Amino acid sequence: MNLSKNLKNGFLILMACLVLTACATKKTSTTSGQMQGDTYTGTDTVKELAKGVPDRVFFATNETVLTTASRETLRKQAGWLRKNSDINVVLEGHADERGTREYNLALGERRANSAKDYLMTYGISSDRISVLSYGKERPVDSGSSPLAWSKNRRSVTVKAN
Repeated sequence: MNLSKNLKNGFLILMACLVLTACATKKTSTTSGQMQGDTYTGTDTVKELAKGVPDRVFFATNETVLTTASRETLRKQAGWLRKNSDINVVLEGHADERGTREYNLALGERRANSAKDYLMTYGISSDRISVLSYGKERPVDSGSSPLAWSKNRRSVTVKAN
């Protein structure tokens, strides 16, 4: 009976830790950008640093799997990062407005980590890449439509400060 109670208590503690961990985000850097109404406009992106290298990749609803187009964008970013080995980046994960704040923070982090993992397969050191999730807090389109949501489900690569 006492063993059963100890196991139950241990399980509850483990679950509480997992829930708290899923809600946490790691803020490693800030980017230069500004809020315009409900929309965040970042400024120091890879797109601005290298002509022809997109700064963001997009995801399907509730997904972290990279599309073919996203993988191509990340290959271009990896090539640019290999040529500019003195530059570190932050991968910002974002989600659309649907879902809870906690769920979207965790989803944004998984999206950014998906992009990070892909960049690492192309030889970019994990030491040069930080991950930060904004969840649904910084939409590029504040609308409540499928088009707006598709723009907000993204990972954006920005230069680390």
